[in-house]
Amino acid sequence: MSDARILRCPGCGKHVTVTGAPVGTPFCSERCRLVDLGQWLSGAYRVPSEAPLDDLDALAELAAQTDDAD
Repeated sequence: MSDARILRCPGCGKHVTVTGAPVGTPFCSERCRLVDLGQWLSGAYRVPSEAPLDDLDALAELAAQTDDAD
């Protein structure tokens, strides 16, 4: 019995037949994998935060204290 699955490449939408767990799954090519990685690294896939400014200020102050201790 084959464990082949058909997935859609998240980069280009092309159908990809996957057997087992090959490197790069679910991408159809190295190019699509790298384009997706670039999106992650650029922050395009970030989740917006609703953190109040006070919390951000407290985090910045804590980071400054940690840096001063070094």
